[in-house]
Amino acid sequence: MDVLKLTMFILASQFLNLCHGAGIAIYWGQNGDEGTLAAACATGNYELINIAFLNVFGNGQTPELNLAGHCNPSIPGSCKSIGDDIKECRRQGIKVLLSLGGGIGKYSLSSQTDARQVHACLVEQVSPR
Repeated sequence: MDVLKLTMFILASQFLNLCHGAGIAIYWGQNGDEGTLAAACATGNYELINIAFLNVFGNGQTPELNLAGHCNPSIPGSCKSIGDDIKECRRQGIKVLLSLGGGIGKYSLSSQTDARQVHACLVEQVSPR
C-alpha cells in the first residue's frame, strides 16, 4: 500500500511539473486576438513570457511599445492594465521580460542617462494604477 501511495505521489508530481510551464517561453503582444497577458499567465503553460516589443528607444527618442492593439502607448494611461498583468504573472512565478528591438525599429542606448530616461518612460506607461 505504501509503495502504491509513493508511486501515485511521484506520478502526480511529474504531471504537475508538466502543467506548469516546463520551461516554455513565448512572445506576447503581437496579436490583438491573443487575450490579455494575465490570461496567458493563467493558462499555466509558460515559465517565461517576453512582451514584444519596445521597438523605438534611446538617443533622445520617446520610447514606443508596439503591442499590436493591446493598448495605445501614445494615449496616456492606456497601458496601465499591462502593469497589473505583469504583477499577476509574477505572483504566479512566471518571469516577464520586455523584448527590446523587434524585426524593424530604431533603437540603441547612447549612455546611462539615456537608459534611465527609457526606464522612466516605461514605468510611466505601464506602472499599475
